[in-house]
Amino acid sequence: MARLDVSDVLLDPDFMDMLVCHRNAVVVGSNGRNQTQSTATPFYGVVTTNSGFNMDRREDGTLIKGAINIHTQFALLSGDNGHIADEIEWHGKRYIVSQVLDNQHYGIGFVKAICELKPLSG
Repeated sequence: MARLDVSDVLLDPDFMDMLVCHRNAVVVGSNGRNQTQSTATPFYGVVTTNSGFNMDRREDGTLIKGAINIHTQFALLSGDNGHIADEIEWHGKRYIVSQVLDNQHYGIGFVKAICELKPLSG
């Protein structure tokens, strides 16, 4: 792929949205048990569609699935050994970062994060 610096577009306020990154860490509580501690950090990024919203019909009900792409210079975590994947809040919905790709060819420091809609639990 050709090196195309689109950082002027990705940093343009007309394209950027404010998102919130909920970073979870496992800490040992006062009772000696593991607990999840979350910190919320606002950041800016350009959100594009990935797969849209799809409905899966299942015998026990329906499940709405969806994914978005976020292009940003904010360091997002997709989770690995020792880290929990970041959760992103955007337009009242929560997404889980499933993959982070290096997008240096679009401008220095940019990543593309693929985020999947967090399933409802209940």
